[in-house]
Amino acid sequence: MFKTIQNAWKIPDLRNKLFFTLLVIIVFRIGSVIPVPFLDLESLKTLMEQYSGDNVLGYQNMLTGGAFANATLFAMGITPYINSSIIMQLLAVAIPPLEALAKEGNEGRKKIATITRYVTVGLGLIQGTAYYVFLRRSGIIVEDWRNGFNGVFSCAVIILAFTAGTAIMMWLGEQINTHGIGNGISILLFAGIISRFSTLIGGLVQYWQLALNGQTKYFFFVPIFVVLFLALIWLITFMNDAERRIPIQYAKRVVGRKMYGGQSSHLPIKVGLGGVLPVIFASSILSIPSTINLFVKKTDGFWGSFFNFFTSTSVAYMVIYFVLIIMFAYFYTAIQYNPVEMSNQLRQNNGTIPGIRPGRPTVDFIAKILSRITLIGALLLAVIALLPLIFGKISQMGSMSLSGTSIIILVGVALETVKQLESQMMMRHYKGFLD
Repeated sequence: MFKTIQNAWKIPDLRNKLFFTLLVIIVFRIGSVIPVPFLDLESLKTLMEQYSGDNVLGYQNMLTGGAFANATLFAMGITPYINSSIIMQLLAVAIPPLEALAKEGNEGRKKIATITRYVTVGLGLIQGTAYYVFLRRSGIIVEDWRNGFNGVFSCAVIILAFTAGTAIMMWLGEQINTHGIGNGISILLFAGIISRFSTLIGGLVQYWQLALNGQTKYFFFVPIFVVLFLALIWLITFMNDAERRIPIQYAKRVVGRKMYGGQSSHLPIKVGLGGVLPVIFASSILSIPSTINLFVKKTDGFWGSFFNFFTSTSVAYMVIYFVLIIMFAYFYTAIQYNPVEMSNQLRQNNGTIPGIRPGRPTVDFIAKILSRITLIGALLLAVIALLPLIFGKISQMGSMSLSGTSIIILVGVALETVKQLESQMMMRHYKGFLD
């Protein structure tokens, strides 16, 4: 990876793209430390220390690189855009007009992208309003909206600042897509998560100091933590590159005096079909009870036991987490891959799978392969997501618990960006048949 970046740096236009991407990341990090006005920052810091954990607040803070906990301009992060994109993908399957737009080619995709932007701003406005209500109820807002004009003004400024931050981040991501390297939204997520590594390293140093001061169990757990982190990176890299290749044979055709076709190829089906989305869906659903408990604050009785049931250290939580990841992996594969369409495309191109008859047998064969590959990918995702939780429960290193979601994003974005750099360099060094 470092060799690829070094070689790309020697090419002037790629160097400019890398510079532009770094500049956008710097702008993103600057916006992530500028707090919105009318807040009591000391009270906010005390409040967020209580709410760091397995809930929507902790999850959002992880994705924004700490911007959410500090109520900065980019506190909403890129999450509204991700949610908007997922919603549009699902609606494109369920609503015929959107499905028709998706099949119109480049113009249709532009229209869907425009709708996605409007939905993103709407979601940003809703989330910004919800965050404002949470801050107001917690006594963080200096000027309450009930205190006349000043309160209404502060309310409008805070909510609009959060919404504007979402729109700016969406625009920054699109600028990376146009003038930079890599997927813009993924790069911003990567930058936010990687900024938390200083906290991770500081935690490791703290636990090592505890080991030197007599708590010798951390002499064992700290190295295990590092090994586990590296093992998860290897496993995610393996899953990203793994694929099942279905052999395809194209029939020969005679056109005039020339013969076309007769070639052998393959249909690649990646093991990680859903990427990180099944883990995101599962963790988002399981974080709802703990998020509700932020407001009702039940610690005893039936409701206390109910909310404890959904803490990440609970065995029941891990079992439900495992099942939800499997379910969402199959769900995402079902809406993204249609064996009937894949079979029809093969037939239109005079392609067949050796030993499988065209039509229904081909559909059934592709569906069976998709089901098996989805199961393998879902199991790998579940292992990646659950290993950090199991380690945190055994080691009692709660503040050092790794997030499977963040590791998948980090490794996936790094691999995707390196592949894009390699393809760009190949285009610039390719020698045609005229050379």
